[in-house]
Amino acid sequence: MPEKKKKIKQVAALKYSPEENRAPEIIAKGSGQVAEKIIEKAIESNVPIYQNDELARALNEFSIGDEIPPELYEVVAEILVFVNSIDKKYGDRKWKTC
Repeated sequence: MPEKKKKIKQVAALKYSPEENRAPEIIAKGSGQVAEKIIEKAIESNVPIYQNDELARALNEFSIGDEIPPELYEVVAEILVFVNSIDKKYGDRKWKTC
């Protein structure tokens, strides 16, 4: 039986400030151990984590500081709605989603 190839974890962190940017901006990205460190820092800082492997792979094709392209607006908007609902539900309480 062939051995399954282990997927390398990829992550991307986004920041969105409507008053500063037209679209969310990539502020961190990485794969493997770098991805694990980004996730670790997000959890320590109480930053919401939303898992979408396909989106993470797509965002890793861009550079830090880039705004996301229009073709990713819809999926990122869904994430922003998710984060907003968590903020409303839990307020300042500590939480994480993986």
